[in-house]
Amino acid sequence: MKNITVAELKSRRDAGESLHIIDVREPSEYQEYNIGGKLIPLGKIMSFQFDELEDLKNEELIIHCKMGGRSLQACMMLEAAGFTNVVNVTGGTNAWKQQFG
Repeated sequence: MKNITVAELKSRRDAGESLHIIDVREPSEYQEYNIGGKLIPLGKIMSFQFDELEDLKNEELIIHCKMGGRSLQACMMLEAAGFTNVVNVTGGTNAWKQQFG
């Protein structure tokens, strides 16, 4: 597993890269504030309910949450399920809001 900062993520997104960003927070958190990732709550990942990601097993998946803890768990679970390129966003949406509003 790799780590990426919110600044690195924003730079890549601003450069127009096609990114697979996964938000593992709860729906209420996602509705309150999100950076445009696909919502798949950690509970679904922990119970292996992530069929929509199966086609992306060998693609880079950038996983984020509020501060980095849940995304770290999700990355470990996805790696255990055979995903080969998972990236944890350090600081999560808290760091994103702090740096970019």
